[in-house]
Amino acid sequence: MGTVIIFILVAILCVPALIGSLKNKNFLAVFWSGVTLVLFAWFAIMTILHNGYPPAHL
Repeated sequence: MGTVIIFILVAILCVPALIGSLKNKNFLAVFWSGVTLVLFAWFAIMTILHNGYPPAHL
């Protein structure tokens, strides 16, 4: 379950990075922070859906 927590924290931390790079018009940073946000949020959601919360395989 620690992996899911780390994935969620990384996804949450990508939001201010995405907003800051949009304000600065740094489109390369917008791309990478957006990709990171989508990827880590997807991994977190799919891990929770696959293993359940709390995980059933303890």
